[in-house]
Amino acid sequence: MADSPLNSTLPGLPAAPARALGHIRVLDLTRVLAGPWCAQNFADLGADVIKVERPGAGDDTRSWGPPYLRDAEGRDTSEAAYYLAANRGKRSVTVDIATPEGQEMIRSLARQSDVVLENYKVGQLKKYGLDYDSLKREKPDLIYCSITGFGQSGPYAQRAGYDFIVQGMGGFMSLTGERDELPGGGPQKAGVAISDLMTGMYATIAVLAALSHRDRTGEGQYIDMALLDVQVAMLANMNTNYLASGTPPVRWGNAHPNIVPYQTFATADGHIIVAVGNDGQYRRFVEAGGCPELAADERFATNPMRVRHRSTLVPLLAEMVRRKTKQEWISLLETAGVPCGPINNLDEVFDNPQVQARGLRVDLPHPSGGKVKLVGSPMRMSATPPAYDRPPPLLGEHTADVLRDLLGKDEQEIASLRQRGIV
Repeated sequence: MADSPLNSTLPGLPAAPARALGHIRVLDLTRVLAGPWCAQNFADLGADVIKVERPGAGDDTRSWGPPYLRDAEGRDTSEAAYYLAANRGKRSVTVDIATPEGQEMIRSLARQSDVVLENYKVGQLKKYGLDYDSLKREKPDLIYCSITGFGQSGPYAQRAGYDFIVQGMGGFMSLTGERDELPGGGPQKAGVAISDLMTGMYATIAVLAALSHRDRTGEGQYIDMALLDVQVAMLANMNTNYLASGTPPVRWGNAHPNIVPYQTFATADGHIIVAVGNDGQYRRFVEAGGCPELAADERFATNPMRVRHRSTLVPLLAEMVRRKTKQEWISLLETAGVPCGPINNLDEVFDNPQVQARGLRVDLPHPSGGKVKLVGSPMRMSATPPAYDRPPPLLGEHTADVLRDLLGKDEQEIASLRQRGIV
């Protein structure tokens, strides 16, 4: 196990809170989103995560703006908000891995790490001697996780993988979007990079499982994560619906194929979700809207009848809902016991009392002189909760510290490496 500096406590100070992964060091050779998201989970849980970046450029997402982080005077810095979302808690080290000296530094850091994460193209790190087989010879119990678009095998292995393309290729967009026969119908991607994010989460689980196996047996292993694999797997019941029936599911927009009404409706000032699960809830819904006759009508009295007469009923319900505001409807339906909810923009999300009570926003001091506003981990743990010691690092912020403390470089050696562009 790596001896992480996060476990140490200065003399005279109270002991640091227990960290679930405070004994783990992760060497993070990833960039953009899937890999950094995985690495950030480890940092939140106390691991020492060393993020290796290109000298002078760094992670691609550092420049994916605007918006950018603002300093104490309200001026834009060079840190893009996209980068800030996935790199909290890490130490940034710049190393040119195309140079022999840079490669040797990475090998030395890998020997002192428990986990290596990378998302280079298939085979790219082998020419640098930084692939799993090469590093395994120097550290047999190493956990090495590769993240690519299509995996290490198969006819697409050499293709570059992008979240948007994978959402389409993996079937998600065939299920997401308004029905083809309605205005605006057609396939739609998700509003966030879900295949990247879910791959980061699955990679986190796989690495934790591999660490548990290593702790029992002393054996390291290789993990092959692919965005396409994850995108297909996460379709869940839609996959089994297809496999059981042989009929591919279709897009239903915000409606439900088997329940009516179970969809969004426009109110006088926004939108709400109404999720009627039984006939009693439906009756209370239309009574709250002042239209009890829509419950008495035999065409709409039961869910099977409402599904059959969906095209007649839904426009009548839409007209009813438009007569009141979003908050009026939510108050009425919560009182009536009808499942409902708002469709909030992010202003409303972060003003929501439940979100505030759960402490989801985290503000950290930043080397720019300002504060970085982030969203905390949703993992709630009674004994070893996530902690936020470090903001997303500046490019190369910790290079000298890591080279000195882990690789034994003195100031003269570090200065020479900088002068030659190796770090």
